[in-house]
Amino acid sequence: MRTLMTCMAAATLVCAASACSPEESEEGDGSITFWTPYTTPERIALQQPVIDAFTEETGIEVEMVPLEPDQMGQTLVTGAASGEVPDVIAHNPSSTAAWAAQGLLDDEAPQEVVDELGSDTFSQAALDMVTVDGSLHAVPSDGWGHMIAYRTDLFAEAGLEPPESVADLAAAAEALQADGMAGIAIGTTPGDVYTQEGIESMLLPFGCRLAEDGEVAIDSPECVEGLAHYQRLAAAAGPAQVDVEAARAAYLSGSAAMVLFSSHFVDEAAGLDVDNPVTCAECIEDPRFLAENTAYLTTFTGTGNETPAVYGQTTNYGTPAGANTEDAKAFIEYLLSDGYVRNLASATEGRIPVRPGPEAGSTEYLDAWAELPFGNDESQRVSIAEVYGPALVERMAAGAEEFTRWGWGTADAELAGIVFSQTILATEAEPLFEGAAPSEVAASMAAAVEAAQQDLG
Repeated sequence: MRTLMTCMAAATLVCAASACSPEESEEGDGSITFWTPYTTPERIALQQPVIDAFTEETGIEVEMVPLEPDQMGQTLVTGAASGEVPDVIAHNPSSTAAWAAQGLLDDEAPQEVVDELGSDTFSQAALDMVTVDGSLHAVPSDGWGHMIAYRTDLFAEAGLEPPESVADLAAAAEALQADGMAGIAIGTTPGDVYTQEGIESMLLPFGCRLAEDGEVAIDSPECVEGLAHYQRLAAAAGPAQVDVEAARAAYLSGSAAMVLFSSHFVDEAAGLDVDNPVTCAECIEDPRFLAENTAYLTTFTGTGNETPAVYGQTTNYGTPAGANTEDAKAFIEYLLSDGYVRNLASATEGRIPVRPGPEAGSTEYLDAWAELPFGNDESQRVSIAEVYGPALVERMAAGAEEFTRWGWGTADAELAGIVFSQTILATEAEPLFEGAAPSEVAASMAAAVEAAQQDLG
């Protein structure tokens, strides 16, 4: 992204304060620096034993640097300019596309790691998400997919069948909307990331694409149809603008019949997140009320006739150009083998493995992940399977095999990354929420995307 080329003084300070490893070589010098986006104290504490075990086994020292994703780009550019870069960065596909376009990532080490571990042990969709210009620029580890949580008791009372498509969701949201009850909690705040994610998530199942072979396609008939359904969903979300915090709170308080959220939500609905407790009236006596009356839709079609799609986000390990490549590869291989399951436990519900097992067809890692405790309530150590049953685990795993995003694995990846990071579609969606014709909104979105494309040169 061109915006990453503007480096702030703060980024320089972060790099100077030990976020980068100086004088590194491809031969390996016995120490590496690892940037992690899992920055909360409890998640840092869960990652450190994995790192310690790797050091004990290999003798390679690892300095873990917690760094928020929105800080990584500027800090990496600054470090690259001075010749000081980290050795391994856990990051999302948007960053992969941006950094690859700038020549900041090693494009040989990831393929070497995948070849060593076995490319057939990874989800192909996850590999596609970090493939840029035909080359793998990072190694996928895990991810989360968008899900719809819905109240089975409210659906039953209204005589509604379980939803299977976006069209079903829109019809159900309209039927369930009432005074004090939103039909669905979904992004309706213009310019907001949650809204940007929601639009892509709900349009993908219609076969809508942001761009195809370099041609902007967000104004296609499929996209217009998707926007028409999103308009219905947004109208059923109530008059107030909804962001991610409001959406979560609405469902946990019992004032929304459905919510669009990542798989991180399963612990919250189960009353296992001490930072986001369940607050519905029934939850006072039974903290598991929502979990017992919630089902999850993990894959979507548009109207029932399309191929199911799952909006997903993956965590990937990249090695910057000029890093200590040999030691970095050893660390990444460890994080995806001996240390894999234990590392996923740093955020079980949001780190679904995209390498199911050590051999093709094996589900060893996936099965072990399903038994990990989830949530951050230390007084309740239970697994997703224990709370929701094995069927949800299977659906979550199946969804991980289908993760997709606009542009990933194609020449349009950089454009898609810019559109996402600048929340272009969410910004242009404001008239949609005010009743404008979806075709007109699609046209304005297309114009804005084309302008961003021209800026790429």
